[in-house]
Amino acid sequence: MQEIAQKLEHKGVKPTANRMLVYQVLVDQHHPLSLRDLEDELVTMDRSSIFRTLTLFLKHDVIHAFEDGRGVEHYELCRHHDDEDHSASHVHFYCESCGRTYCIEQVSLPQVELPAEYRVHSMSFVVKGLCPQCQKI
Repeated sequence: MQEIAQKLEHKGVKPTANRMLVYQVLVDQHHPLSLRDLEDELVTMDRSSIFRTLTLFLKHDVIHAFEDGRGVEHYELCRHHDDEDHSASHVHFYCESCGRTYCIEQVSLPQVELPAEYRVHSMSFVVKGLCPQCQKI
């Protein structure tokens, strides 16, 4: 927990017990989680506390969020070590069978050239299909 506290402090976030618990779940799961997933993991915390923590983490670039193509927001840790924008720079995969969302780190988002008057805040790329495990069924 000491390491988590240091990481949060480095990002300008006070390391409270609830914040460290949310962070730990995101570390342990190794894949993006929805608010519902986090609720299932953190049964001692109420939904509003989890959501407030996620909102704070987003503001301080501790995590980034993306919509999975079904209208469900997913959250994952920013694993970069610099202090620049940590938007999701990789592709996400949504399995239509098991409903799990995966980070495909080895595939970068394509470059999108927009007209100069447009300002991008974030970009997401979600591919849908069947994960390797569901293909075996």
